[in-house]
Amino acid sequence: MKNKKIKNLLIGSNNSGKVREIKQLLPKYINIYTINSRKIKSPKETGKTFLQNSYIKSKYFSKKTGKICLADDSGLEIDILNKKPGIFSARWAGKKNNFNLAINKVFRELNKVDKNWRKKKVTARFICALSIYGPNIKKIYSIGKVEGRLSNKKIGKNGFGYDPIFIPNGKKITFGQMKFKNKFKIDHRAKAFSKLKKFL
Repeated sequence: MKNKKIKNLLIGSNNSGKVREIKQLLPKYINIYTINSRKIKSPKETGKTFLQNSYIKSKYFSKKTGKICLADDSGLEIDILNKKPGIFSARWAGKKNNFNLAINKVFRELNKVDKNWRKKKVTARFICALSIYGPNIKKIYSIGKVEGRLSNKKIGKNGFGYDPIFIPNGKKITFGQMKFKNKFKIDHRAKAFSKLKKFL
């Protein structure tokens, strides 16, 4: 796979926000397929790391479709919560992917640990693990991280997931306030993608 570029790729995610971002990051010459049109349910994520869960998804959707699949597992780690929600980031949003619920849960958990957390710097990071699985492909993977801190309230309507409460280092606004073209330059998913460019 070192010299052979991938021309056709399935995005292994039922998260519409994630699919939208991945499409923007992929080279224009790639023919992109999604699993939404195929109505394939996501597999159980039984891994203990972002990378393990990413592999579970890319292998599962590739086997189901016979296509080369790119899957992403990503989430938010909050240091004073012992790196929670971590790999459970999506699961905190419930079956309907309601991230208002997830963000409210983050705030509740922070209140349990420190009632004055809103007045302090709460360090956190976004992590993205990408993997590609398919016929005649050996392990291809990458991990991207972006360090930052939490906002003490939800701000911004751009992006998805926990974006409205995450402020990356060196910035004063949340990912939820950023235009995609600006977020795209510094976020965890873009960093992970930059490491996969030789294959795409």
